[in-house]
Amino acid sequence: MKLAGLKVLDLSLFLPGPFATQMMADHGAEVIKLEPLAGEPNRDIGETRNGTSVYFANTHRNKKSIQLNLKTDKGQEVIGRLVKEVDVFVEAFRPGVAKRLGVSYEDLSKINPGIVYCSMSAWGQSGPYLTRPAHDLATEAIAGALSITLGPDGNPAIPGIAAADMLSSMMSFSGILMALYRREATKQGDYIDVAMADSIFASTVNNMGTVFADKKEPDPTSERALGGYAFYKIYKTKDDRHIVLGGSELHFAESLLKEFGRLDLLPHCKPPPGPSQQPVKSFLEETFLSENQEYWIRRLKKIDTAFAPVKTLREAADDEQIRHREMIVEDNRGWEHLGIPIKFKNEPGKLVFSFPEKGEHNSEILKSLGYREKDVLAMKESGVFGK
Repeated sequence: MKLAGLKVLDLSLFLPGPFATQMMADHGAEVIKLEPLAGEPNRDIGETRNGTSVYFANTHRNKKSIQLNLKTDKGQEVIGRLVKEVDVFVEAFRPGVAKRLGVSYEDLSKINPGIVYCSMSAWGQSGPYLTRPAHDLATEAIAGALSITLGPDGNPAIPGIAAADMLSSMMSFSGILMALYRREATKQGDYIDVAMADSIFASTVNNMGTVFADKKEPDPTSERALGGYAFYKIYKTKDDRHIVLGGSELHFAESLLKEFGRLDLLPHCKPPPGPSQQPVKSFLEETFLSENQEYWIRRLKKIDTAFAPVKTLREAADDEQIRHREMIVEDNRGWEHLGIPIKFKNEPGKLVFSFPEKGEHNSEILKSLGYREKDVLAMKESGVFGK
């Protein structure tokens, strides 16, 4: 597999870091999760299957787990030995914490100059918000994403996915791979500083026209990609479900308006987005409210227009396209898992449905570093692995 032979030490928690390192594990890397003594928090978040939370299973498959008290001399000794062996180190502490624990890039690069070290945080490792606590939603708020993510009442709405978490995860994954590629030529590692707020703000590329050109905030109801076009909008159906028209190109509009016998509305579908589109929006709102979602699915799938029903997550998990792409995979227990989104023809990723218990691999990993059984037992008794 693409990352076979790569060794990763992951100190991150919750979602962004663990998902990035799981992607590496799916493609062959050996990922060692160094859990805090209380364990990875997402072990205890949300619904469980046989004692394993779905959240943990979605972020920690095919990893090994060790627990170390980094405030002990032996804990520092062990991580020092580990760092000599690994290629990648990932942490997501608040800025300054890694330094206090003796695992900053400056500390570890002295031990292993080739290490690729990734720090993930809400705001990054510099700036006026440096010490401000935050999770996903706060960074989306500061980066302006929530101001253009509006609910039916016109107020900012919480997005259905943890966008800042996931985008920063992918930014980190990409940065790590770039640093590893560069290391092939230089033999030197690198330090990567990824901020959730940066990742969100960098993703507003197609909504910055008014912001840059006019130096003012956009009106989401008039923006091209936010509902300003009649044919790029969400519509409610009679049964309180929804359908989406997802293509504002005129040929899509023409196909649907011809079906409805309303080609007279086609001129209103031309640019610009905004108030000039309102006659079409009003017609479509009234039309789609006249029948249930299932009726529109049957009728519109025969027409060359960009259309989709808004599915629930359960419906999406059973969708024929999602299943065909193996984005839902079932193991021999009947448990469903999210699949691998990057599809390689050669050396594809591999799903391994094992999830480590807290500190399950303490002994195995320490012995691989040269410690004897009696050393491991002594460390256990002295609290190096926690109580």
